Amino acid sequence: MGRRRVNPREAKRMMQRMGLSMGAIPDVEQVVIKTGNKEITIQQPEVAIMEMQGQKIFQVTGGKITEKAAEHKLTIPEEDLRLVADQTGKSLEEARKALEECEGDLAKAILLLQS
Repeated sequence: MGRRRVNPREAKRMMQRMGLSMGAIPDVEQVVIKTGNKEITIQQPEVAIMEMQGQKIFQVTGGKITEKAAEHKLTIPEEDLRLVADQTGKSLEEARKALEECEGDLAKAILLLQS
């Protein structure tokens, strides 16, 4: 069986009939991918975008790739601060410092402030 070659114009018409559009994003400087524990940076990549039935698909090609561990920023809820401050008789700022030191563990922070 011979393979029939599809010319680019015909391929484009076929894609349009299927509701598929494709293009490139010009002048992309960098793409950053953040996960729970690392950050991947791609400098000067080529980025193609394909859209099908309202869904966008990005294809990132080339570029210089660097990876680094993500900075884990601890967010302490206001109610945790109040609870630790109330239980220990300390200020909200002292409660915040204790909770940050104990990585958000309420019981450890209370024990730390009471010792």
